[in-house]
Amino acid sequence: MTNIVLPDWPWQAVRRLAKERGIQTWPVGGAVRDTLLDRPVHDWDFAVERDAMKLARAVADALDGDYFPLDVERDTGRAIATTPNGARVELDFAALRGGDLEVDLLARDFTINAMALNETGALIDPAGGQADLSNCRIRATSERAFQDDPMRLLRGVRMETEMGFEIEPQTADWIQRDASLVALSSAERARDEFARLLTLPRTVIPLQRLDEFGLLPHVAPELETLKGVTQSPPHRFDVWRHTLMTMDTLEGVVAAITGQKVKKRVLADAPIAAWGDIARVLGQFANDVTAHLAVEISGGRDRAMLLKLAALLHDVGKPQTWSQGEDGRIHFYNHEPVGAQMAARRLKKLRFSRDEAERIRTIVGQHLRPAHLSRAEKVTRRAVYRYFRATSCAGVDVVLLSLADHLATYGPNLQEQRWTRRLMVAETLLHHCFERYEETVAPPPLVTGNDLMAELGLNPGPNIGQLLDKLREAQAAGEVNTREEALALVRKIGRPT
Repeated sequence: MTNIVLPDWPWQAVRRLAKERGIQTWPVGGAVRDTLLDRPVHDWDFAVERDAMKLARAVADALDGDYFPLDVERDTGRAIATTPNGARVELDFAALRGGDLEVDLLARDFTINAMALNETGALIDPAGGQADLSNCRIRATSERAFQDDPMRLLRGVRMETEMGFEIEPQTADWIQRDASLVALSSAERARDEFARLLTLPRTVIPLQRLDEFGLLPHVAPELETLKGVTQSPPHRFDVWRHTLMTMDTLEGVVAAITGQKVKKRVLADAPIAAWGDIARVLGQFANDVTAHLAVEISGGRDRAMLLKLAALLHDVGKPQTWSQGEDGRIHFYNHEPVGAQMAARRLKKLRFSRDEAERIRTIVGQHLRPAHLSRAEKVTRRAVYRYFRATSCAGVDVVLLSLADHLATYGPNLQEQRWTRRLMVAETLLHHCFERYEETVAPPPLVTGNDLMAELGLNPGPNIGQLLDKLREAQAAGEVNTREEALALVRKIGRPT
């Protein structure tokens, strides 16, 4: 018999509180699995014979944490506490399904999550999860596993990549058979599972698996339409393949800028020297970019994950805007604004927050802007100001996506002069954002609307806002630097005729 020693925190506190209440509880699922794999336990699940929500509340109180009811009907609650090391941990407590521990375990998703420990640390493993762990195998507990909870379809793909395991053939067949059931799950659960998948390194691997299993169209049907949409040179692939390559390249771009080793990519085929170019030119912003991407936007989801999602959706407007000129070249006029609206709608349907939807709308809608800037003879301060006025706090993300998009487009055919210019534009934009923000990106106003009305005798109205916008742009461009200069400019351009 296998015996396992769990970390004292929080297990000993849970045992004590359960014993005081005369109820039995068992650690189950991920905590048991990760302990067997000698991995840190981040989140805990407990099966409880009864009064699971009451136990969850008691644990939250004992650990100075917070309590949330998850499913009143199924007697499921969550305690959120902080470990002695300061990490945030979720502890979920659920009443036994079927009234018996073995029945409960066999009703779970995968065998490696269907193990429990008794109070002495003895392993309870009715589905053979320990053997599947040893064989690095993801296996469903039963043929009904996905019908009972369709979100397990996405979870299985995520776990396969996250753990470096492989979904065994029978389970793979069931996933393909039941793929359409994903649509029956709540949008919020689909959002959370998909977002977790996008945080994984080498994200194109689970995305390709979602595609192979027929799951992707039920999460983001817009992506299915990208397949087979042809593009003219310098593009080398259809829009779907290009999208995957852009996502894979994006991870390399971020790694190069932030000082990480750029590991061999799954699909990206840019010259090795390109990663060195990025590190040499943009590595000066490593700490700033790292901090920028780590900012949480909503529900624990950060800018880094949303940037990957934007890369996945950046060309969704192309199928609707495909056209071919008399010379045979293919065009996608206005695919950016069209795609921006489509991407925002998809995020709303998946119940992402308004801020997240607007951020994606901006990144997708503006993703070609750095390319346009690279065609100018010089990137002026006025151009920098206008860029960040259009992209706001997503301007950094647009720079990163644009570099990935360029490298994915050209691949081994990268043209040195074009690439050097793109890097220069990226450096200029990041320099102004991180080092000259109040000078160029968002200069503090020299005058207010009241100043304009009081000193120049102007009447209230939209004209005041327009004048303030012109003043701020002139200030960012270095044309006005004092209050007096600002008022003089308004006298010149703003007095009604």
